[in-house]
Amino acid sequence: MESLNALFSLGFATALTPANLLWALIGCTLGTAIGVLPGIGPAVTVALLLPVTQSVDPTGALIMLAGVYYGAMFGGSTTSILLNTPGEAGSIVSALEGNKMAKAGRAGPALSTAAIGSFFAGTISTILLSLLAPVIAGFALQLGPVETFSLMMLTFAAVSAVLGNSPLKGAIALLLGLGIGLIGIEPQSGQSRFTFGLLPLIDGIDIVVIAMGLFAIGETLYTATYENKMKAGLETMSGSFWMNKSDWRRSWKPWLRGTLIGFPFGTLPAGGTEMPTFLSYSAERKLASPEAQKEFGKGAIEGVAGPEAANNAAVTGTLVPLLTLGIPTSATAAIMLSAFQQYNIVPGPLLFDTNPELVWGLIASLYIGNVMLLVLNLPLVGLWVQFLKVPRPLLYGGIVLLATMGAYALRQSWFDLMLLYIVGVVGFLMRRYDFPVVPLVVGLIVGPMAEKHFRRAMSIHQGDLTVFLTHPISLAILLITVAILVVPPLLKRRQRLLEAS
Repeated sequence: MESLNALFSLGFATALTPANLLWALIGCTLGTAIGVLPGIGPAVTVALLLPVTQSVDPTGALIMLAGVYYGAMFGGSTTSILLNTPGEAGSIVSALEGNKMAKAGRAGPALSTAAIGSFFAGTISTILLSLLAPVIAGFALQLGPVETFSLMMLTFAAVSAVLGNSPLKGAIALLLGLGIGLIGIEPQSGQSRFTFGLLPLIDGIDIVVIAMGLFAIGETLYTATYENKMKAGLETMSGSFWMNKSDWRRSWKPWLRGTLIGFPFGTLPAGGTEMPTFLSYSAERKLASPEAQKEFGKGAIEGVAGPEAANNAAVTGTLVPLLTLGIPTSATAAIMLSAFQQYNIVPGPLLFDTNPELVWGLIASLYIGNVMLLVLNLPLVGLWVQFLKVPRPLLYGGIVLLATMGAYALRQSWFDLMLLYIVGVVGFLMRRYDFPVVPLVVGLIVGPMAEKHFRRAMSIHQGDLTVFLTHPISLAILLITVAILVVPPLLKRRQRLLEAS
């Protein structure tokens, strides 16, 4: 009940101010446009906007960034269905049935079920966020530095072992991020470390520069080099745009199941949107009626409704650990965490007490953003399709130019510009050789926080390392961490032995 009172008395009162409504609209519009454009995801956009948000009120800036994140999930379905080219990783599954529906003259119902399903899942997931976040925050207040450090070890293990095709490459990316995060003055002794005698590194490396280098520069270089070819021609909008009674009957259950699958995955470290969307598609294929099962592979509406709901629910789920524990579970959430840090705001259990207007205003803006996105996506789909006609060289050149201007605007430093391009090349090479980028970002941002909690734990317990095993919650978290690292290789080895025999 307290959560609902805070949501209405603080949240909507903050989110419904004219300025914050404008930021929400800007974020949703930008996010939808970015989601439509193939190869340009929300992480790139949020990274590009970080320098801009430094001069904006914290609440308005975070509302806008959340709108971008949400909008990209909505907009990604448009290119998946009409072009068979997912604008976001979470929209890959929607292309399987959505493009088939478009080719059969049912692009309208496919886009409608995607938009309405996203709205339904986003609203239900935001309700769950409103109810669960304060509870989790209250529980997190009971965690000391020992348990918090163990939780961060779990995050490191999850993002390095689960993301990408190779746990070793994930671990290397994580270590690289941890190393970058430790550059600068060591907090306790005041000694500089890893600066190599370079004065600009004394204050550490600006997270914004790293984020823009990895995503805006690195991703753009990779996309322009390897993914600049359209997979199929644009499907025209023929037939009725709206869903008929049969479409509604076949869609509402997949929307609900997709929400229930997607939201828990979003709350997990490295949960992502790909896994829940594939699980949703698999579930709908098995649970569909015999008549509907025959349509799978030819354009089944259940194969669009479920995954799109799971996609949006997972995005909302990422905000639960971000706001309550200060732990990002996706690349975009990690960059949003750096946006909090720009304002010296620390996401975590105390956030609900120290900045209630901000956190509840952000949550309330998600309800408003869902309505805005439904209005933007259903009637204006023809407008978004026009974005697909933007020449790719102009698009990619514009992103690099904006990143350059943003990096220089931070401190008017030539060193930041040089670092931006070096990190961009590193990001390009990581994508080229299949090194996941998310572990690097998580290591960079969460690494210094883990060091702080480790030092606190050692200070309180006189340097006794066994304290991580004697605290029950810490021990349980570390056992899960070991299981994440050990179980998958053992299962793969067993599978190889079975195949060999």
